[in-house]
Amino acid sequence: MSETIINLEHIDITFHQKKRVIEAVKDVSIEIEKGDIYGIVGYSGAGKSTLVRVINLLQVPSAGKITIGNDVTFADGKVQLQGAALRQKRQKIGMIFQHFNLMAQKTARQNVAFALRHSDLTKEEKAKKVEDLLELVGLADRADNYPAQLSGGQKQRVAIARALANDPEILISDESTSALDPKTTKQILALLQDLNQKLGLTVVMITHEMQIVKDICHRVAVMQNGHLIEEGSVLDIFSNPKEPLTQEFIKTATGIDEAMVKIEKQDIVQNLAADSVLVQLKYAGHTTDEPILNDIYKRFEVSANILYGNIEILDNVPVGEMIVVLSGNRPALEAAQEAIKSADIALTVLKRGA
Repeated sequence: MSETIINLEHIDITFHQKKRVIEAVKDVSIEIEKGDIYGIVGYSGAGKSTLVRVINLLQVPSAGKITIGNDVTFADGKVQLQGAALRQKRQKIGMIFQHFNLMAQKTARQNVAFALRHSDLTKEEKAKKVEDLLELVGLADRADNYPAQLSGGQKQRVAIARALANDPEILISDESTSALDPKTTKQILALLQDLNQKLGLTVVMITHEMQIVKDICHRVAVMQNGHLIEEGSVLDIFSNPKEPLTQEFIKTATGIDEAMVKIEKQDIVQNLAADSVLVQLKYAGHTTDEPILNDIYKRFEVSANILYGNIEILDNVPVGEMIVVLSGNRPALEAAQEAIKSADIALTVLKRGA
């Protein structure tokens, strides 16, 4: 049975600035299971980073209740854990940031060791731990380099090693790949995935990029204007996004919007024949293995001209999308579309021939 490690219940966070009242987070409830990789996605100003400050116990919510592990940390606008108990709980939550937050005058080794300054370990034990952490993130050979001598990806690896120094149960990534190029981003995401599996870490990814969520998260929450507007497994959200903002994020992540700009300029689409229809097909799971377009040709003599196709693996399940021109006589076209839908494929008509 799964175990909840982070439980947010009806969280409100309100700031008072002179004559302004800012409701940064409004009635947000989230459950994150132990060992999960959980994405919180939204544009700037959605309330993501404010919510993070509640999870890492740096911001007391105006209302609501937060439980980390078995401990109620905040409730009804008050701190429940005090003193040493609160400090110990915070130590179990590691943080990595967009701009790394490394100390320029300290080497990679010294930056990681800095996180252990209050540890009860001996000097030798601290040195061994730092060495092991740098080895874990693939930077053992750069231990004596200063941040200025490291690439962006290497700096982030140092920051990850530092975040792991106190053996956290939870690792929060606050836009940690936003300053990195696409190749380095994939490397850092692969590292976080590896740490999640090796150490049993619960990882919370705060991001404005649904591509990040698609690559490594198990579940995702979408925020807008302080509200949680949609939440579910990555597979469910990508297969059936309900809210307009979520649909917008997913179109960007899958590249379908960019593809459609080019598709719409093609002659076959601009001058769509009277016996043709332009459709979008979305499918998941075993359906991706079925030769459905071949079948509709055999059954209805409806041909399919594939203008765009993409299959990805989300949470070990294949998910596909196609843009297709279907051609045939009108009754056959209608029958073919119904057959496609009955095969658990979502079909959207984008354009009909004149």
